[in-house]
Amino acid sequence: MAKRKDKRRKKYDIMRFALKCICIPAAAVFIIYLLNDSYRKINEEKYQDISKFSTLGIYVPEVQIGNLGSSHGAYDFNYDALTERGYSCFNFANTSQSYNYDLAVLKEFGSYLTKDSILFIPVSYFSFNNEVVNDAEREAMSLRYYHCLSPENIPDYDLYIDIVAHKLPILSAGKDILKLFPNLKLSIIACAAEGDGIDEAAFAGRAQERYSRHFDNKDEYFMQERIEELYEIIDYCKEHDITPILITTPFSKYYRDLVSEDFLTEFESVVEKVVSDTGVSYYDYSYDARFRGNLAYFMDADHLNGEGAAYFMEILMEEVSELKSFLS
Repeated sequence: MAKRKDKRRKKYDIMRFALKCICIPAAAVFIIYLLNDSYRKINEEKYQDISKFSTLGIYVPEVQIGNLGSSHGAYDFNYDALTERGYSCFNFANTSQSYNYDLAVLKEFGSYLTKDSILFIPVSYFSFNNEVVNDAEREAMSLRYYHCLSPENIPDYDLYIDIVAHKLPILSAGKDILKLFPNLKLSIIACAAEGDGIDEAAFAGRAQERYSRHFDNKDEYFMQERIEELYEIIDYCKEHDITPILITTPFSKYYRDLVSEDFLTEFESVVEKVVSDTGVSYYDYSYDARFRGNLAYFMDADHLNGEGAAYFMEILMEEVSELKSFLS
């Protein structure tokens, strides 16, 4: 009798264990499903900057003047004056977008650029390296392109990341998952703006932060693969009758003056070789007197604000011979 009870108890324990093995993962999957469904809207907002590409072919049927680039391209090109004159313009740049992603974007959307169109290619001090500073940033930057590029154009394409991006974005939420719980009190301290007026000491401090981000803890400032990708971008332009123009956008004196002469010498040497090999034009506004000391044109040490970007475009329309000829 006792043996029968022991057998029944063991059988019951096995069934209970098996049930737990089924129910706990099922419950976890169900919770992930619910959170994933709620998180989709937050995820879409996170990639709003990428959503601009969906306007190509619909609201922007063709592009006559555009630019690639990282944040210096994203913030420093203001096409309002040109669109008011009837020109079709588009900004293909995104924050931290390196040349391999510039090339990927160009392969995906370059067909919208018209014959003899103008394409500005920013050459920043970190262009031949990477602006991202850690693996988390690198993964976040890569993930956004799964929302706008075809698999064949995504650098180092990964099927798992593709599935996460489109089916289970909750798995890549990171800290953003906290946005699902708006009433949760967090001990996060936000840095407020300085207010009206320009605090030059604070501006100089932020310039040091930007410099450190771009220059500290980098094993190599001039990666051969980035240089080769710039050549590929230029080759693509020439093959498709697009006029490529290399350009370094304006920097404030607080950022530019931190950069060593040794770095600038090598940077200029690399750019000059690209120009010599390809025959493209290069315009350097990094030390332009109209900007470097005029902090009212900057949102931070190396990015123009709206007013500065509009003024910069006025200058380009007057001083870039290729753009001047296109507009005449």
